[in-house]
Amino acid sequence: MPSEKNILQPRPYRCSVPIQIRMNDLDPFVHVNNGVQCNYFDYGRSCYFEQVFRTPINWSELDLVLVHIELDFKQGIEYHDDIVCETQVLSVGNKSLKMMQQLRDVKTNMIKSTCFSVVAGFDRHTHLAIPIREEYKRLFYEFEDLSYDQ
Repeated sequence: MPSEKNILQPRPYRCSVPIQIRMNDLDPFVHVNNGVQCNYFDYGRSCYFEQVFRTPINWSELDLVLVHIELDFKQGIEYHDDIVCETQVLSVGNKSLKMMQQLRDVKTNMIKSTCFSVVAGFDRHTHLAIPIREEYKRLFYEFEDLSYDQ
C-alpha cells in the first residue's frame, strides 16, 4: 500500500453530489447554519461510500464510524447558491482513513466550506476499533485511481 505521505497530495474530486438548500437550513443571518453544513458533509460522505462500494449502505452493518471532524467556514452559503458537496479519501491506514470534502458553489466555483474527517474501522458488537477491511482499501484506491499494493 502507498505511504500516507504520497497520498495526501491534492487531486481532483471524483465524487460530487448536489445539495438542496431548504428554508429551514437558514440561520437568522439568512445563511445556511454551520450545523446544517455538517449534515451536508454527512450526506456527501454517505453518497461517496455508496459510489465506492457500488451499493446502498446498510448503516446497521457498516463497520466504519466517523471519529474526527474539522470544518472551516470560508464564506456564507445563501439560499439561492448552487452547491455541491465534493468528497475524496486522502489516505487509508490500518484502522482509519482520512477524508477531505468541500462545499462549492458551481456558479462561481467558490469554495464555501471544507471538512477534514477521520473514519475508523468499528466493530458494532464489541464497540472496539478494528482494521479497515482490505476489500474497502482496494475499493477506495480503485475509486480514487491510486495504486494499491497489498
